[in-house]
Amino acid sequence: MNSDLIETVIAAQRGNKDALMSLFNRYNKGMYNICIRLTANREDAEDVLQDAFILALAEIGKLKKPDSFGSWLKKIVVHECLRFCKKQMVREKFNNTHETENFAFDDDWWINVSMQDIHHAIKSLPLGCRLVFVLYALENYSHKQVAHALEISEGTSKSQYHRARALLQQIIIKKFETNGQV
Repeated sequence: MNSDLIETVIAAQRGNKDALMSLFNRYNKGMYNICIRLTANREDAEDVLQDAFILALAEIGKLKKPDSFGSWLKKIVVHECLRFCKKQMVREKFNNTHETENFAFDDDWWINVSMQDIHHAIKSLPLGCRLVFVLYALENYSHKQVAHALEISEGTSKSQYHRARALLQQIIIKKFETNGQV
């Protein structure tokens, strides 16, 4: 971590508003990307991000290692996203009625798929699958960490991840078939 960033964090801890704004500007886009992947909705992602930044900036004085600001902030953002999504899970059961065809996974099936198409497909996953997929595949959580964060079993995490992969493949292949791209 560069010394300018450490100095900015220390200044923010002392209440310097310019330093707080600098940290917000520096981390806003990356943290928004986490929020949008987990919430799958721009308005919700913006709300959760705002709540996470307010919480982080209110608690920044408690951060003991300024050089760990980025990872500390990311934990807060993920926690706030999960808190928000858990409220949504009350309405949507973890194992809902989305059926997956029995796809044999070919690790190369997605190579010609744009990141935008993958992003849209992820956003269309059922909430439980999406949360597990994003945390495990994109945020590098272990299944044990996913299970703990979502208050599910490790086996459920693994099965939801495999279900998410199958659904992603199904969604993308159907889109390409519909558009005549396969």
